[in-house]
Amino acid sequence: MKLILTAAVDKLGDAGDVVEVRDGYGRNFLIPRGYAIRWTRGGEKQIDGIKRSRDAREIRGLDHAQEVRQQIEGLSIELPVRAGSTGKLFGAVTAADVAGAIKKAGGPSVDKRSIEIGKPIRNIGTHTVGVKLHDAVTAHVPLTLVAQG
Repeated sequence: MKLILTAAVDKLGDAGDVVEVRDGYGRNFLIPRGYAIRWTRGGEKQIDGIKRSRDAREIRGLDHAQEVRQQIEGLSIELPVRAGSTGKLFGAVTAADVAGAIKKAGGPSVDKRSIEIGKPIRNIGTHTVGVKLHDAVTAHVPLTLVAQG
């Protein structure tokens, strides 16, 4: 089965790649989860759009990753969360929450899959979160959680 990937899939390819997979894997896993669409001649136009958006988000090398790291580490990021009177959160902070907070603080758009939280964050205070920008570059971001008023 010939498919066009709409998202990065481990050991298969990145968004916009045309791949050949077994019928069951494509029909039962990739397509229902939205990771791929069936390949058609008209789908080639969609590939161009997917690749353009991927190139806009992508880090373009080690030097660019260093610049983005300096930009992100220079931010002061506050994330308002719901918490009880003892300082424990109702739930946990997710990678999508951190990505939104970085964007809101004036930083670049960061893919939520590149954020490394480690242990779940469940208390108010300052925590350090990693953002993997390149294989050799990881930005360590101080994240301050404050209770919503």
